[in-house]
Amino acid sequence: MVATITANFIQRLTDWWNTDVAAWAANMFSNFEKTFIVDGRYRFFINGLGNTLKIAALAVLLGIAIGVIIAIVKVNATEKHSKIKWLDKIFGIYIAIIRGTPVVVQLMIVYYIILKNVESTIIVAVLAFGLNSGAYVAEIVRAGILAVDRGQMEAGRSLGLTRLQTMIHIILPQAVKNILPALGNEFITVIKETSIAGYIPITELTKAGDIVRSRTYEPFFALIVVAIIYFVVVWILTLGLKALERRLARSDRR
Repeated sequence: MVATITANFIQRLTDWWNTDVAAWAANMFSNFEKTFIVDGRYRFFINGLGNTLKIAALAVLLGIAIGVIIAIVKVNATEKHSKIKWLDKIFGIYIAIIRGTPVVVQLMIVYYIILKNVESTIIVAVLAFGLNSGAYVAEIVRAGILAVDRGQMEAGRSLGLTRLQTMIHIILPQAVKNILPALGNEFITVIKETSIAGYIPITELTKAGDIVRSRTYEPFFALIVVAIIYFVVVWILTLGLKALERRLARSDRR
């Protein structure tokens, strides 16, 4: 009796494996082939990743340039007799607007209004994400500058340096060491924010996955691979940031 039940169970398990599992595996392989192999669709993901990294890197560099300038102005505008307080107010309005509006709206304003005659959508995306990043980098850099002991400015001035020279040659190098991890996190944030760049005619990573999905009508592989690529890129950057933090910590102990 037991032998008969066991044999029947094994037979049903074998039939299930030969039918359902085999059909599932064949279907998954077919979807994989349609997503990556047919018509060389893997190239969409490669080109999309390239555009994503290009936009993010250039946007962060632009954001750092904007943020450093704003941070220096805002720090110096706090002086009692500062002549640049009006500039500080303008930058304050800029930061409030950027931080108070969605980045996708900013992207479309840059594309449809500010740079509507520019053909390169890469330039449009870099400017939009760079302007957005600059508002956040400004606060990061300002906090880093304020964390440096005020005696450093006095020491620089006693050596005959101007306030600007002291800021560039003495204060900023010390501030950069403190804010590098935060700037790395900003780069990671911008990489993920570029997933909305598809709102304008540009094929970044998320848009590439959407294009492939629309051609295969199979969302599983297209979306999962996009998510995995983002995860791997962010994971690599995170490991790099941790290594950088350890190296900076060792240099501080010397």
